Amino acid sequence: MSKKKKVAIIAGALVIVSVGAAMAMGGGDEGVEVRGEQVARRGLVSVVQASGKIEPKRKVDISADISGRVVQVAVEEGQWVNAGELLLRIEPTQYVAAVRRAEAAVSQSQARAAQQRAQLTKAQSDLNRAEQLSRTNELVSAADVEQARTQVQVAEQEFQAMRFAISQSQAAVSEARDQLSKTTIVAPMSGRVTRLNIEQGETAVVGTMNNPGSLLLTIADLSVMEAKVQVDETDVPGLTLGDSASVKVDAFPGQAFSGRVTAIGNSSIQLPSAGGSTQQQSVDYEVVITLDNPPANLRPDLSATAEIVTETRANSLSVPIIALTVRDAQGKKFKAADEEQDGPEAVRGERKVEEEVEGVFVIRGDSAVWVPVKIGIAGDRYFEVVSGLRGGEMVVAGSYQAIRELEAGNKVRLPEPEEEKGKAKGAERRKG
Repeated sequence: MSKKKKVAIIAGALVIVSVGAAMAMGGGDEGVEVRGEQVARRGLVSVVQASGKIEPKRKVDISADISGRVVQVAVEEGQWVNAGELLLRIEPTQYVAAVRRAEAAVSQSQARAAQQRAQLTKAQSDLNRAEQLSRTNELVSAADVEQARTQVQVAEQEFQAMRFAISQSQAAVSEARDQLSKTTIVAPMSGRVTRLNIEQGETAVVGTMNNPGSLLLTIADLSVMEAKVQVDETDVPGLTLGDSASVKVDAFPGQAFSGRVTAIGNSSIQLPSAGGSTQQQSVDYEVVITLDNPPANLRPDLSATAEIVTETRANSLSVPIIALTVRDAQGKKFKAADEEQDGPEAVRGERKVEEEVEGVFVIRGDSAVWVPVKIGIAGDRYFEVVSGLRGGEMVVAGSYQAIRELEAGNKVRLPEPEEEKGKAKGAERRKG
């Protein structure tokens, strides 16, 4: 092959590529091929999706109030217990001894109080005798009478102090008996033992400010179950109490449980940062969905996904979600950052930031016309149109690449129906 032929072939290939690119961008006679869909009225449902876990509405985590070795576990995991029923016992020996020690202190204080009462009685008798002698004769001086009176006052205060000591000792007895009562743990509510973390012979540990205590067991009322899900901050303003929801549980494939929103968190969920990372984390809020009729075999901590219905429209004008895009006011694409930097400094300073406008491309004849629209709620596949369209228009609904590259005034064409394509091909074969 000669050099001239090679150059001619390369030049022809470049022309073909250029023409194809121009046609793809709407520069050809036929225009870019797009998919159209008519603006019509449809029923729309706005849904917020979130994931979380199944939890009982009421549960109690039971921890030990005192430290000690567990000597008896009276229940098993999964067992139903009634309020006040024995759950477990902690070794009571040292607490029984503490009660006896406190009771002995009370007896000791009472004995001392009796002594002080006798001292007070003697001091009062001495004062009376001194006062009588000072009146009948002068064998007792005024100083002796005053000293006897002082002895009475001292004895009264000492007796009062012993009465306070008795009260203190009795309070110590009450405290010791309370500690002894905590060695026997009973059910605070009726429910099912959903978690049992202690065995006979293990030691129950009391929690401190920095170290949590040992969780012994959990009792839950499984008759009312909830789905606690995490909702993104952008979806929370659209939620209201009473919104209906459909909850799917991974452990129950093919089933959906109905419920309603009964609580919306007032503060975000604080997650621990991984390794002290300062990266911006997503902000989620906890939303509680109470299930209407939970099955008896639904268990806590099961993974769940909820779809919360926030708004519905029975007959609303709508466009496909893919059809909505952003352009400037004239329907033109925004210039790239490097293009904005072209030109003299004075020109760049005069340029204003272009405002983003939401809208759709309406097919009129063989052209794409830019129409700004105002949207409402978002359904599964369609946006509600509040203003900008009347209905019946044919909008560009695909492909994504075509919508991304379109500008107002570009030529467009719809694909030929399959039947017409078949007839055309048949006619060509007959001509041949």
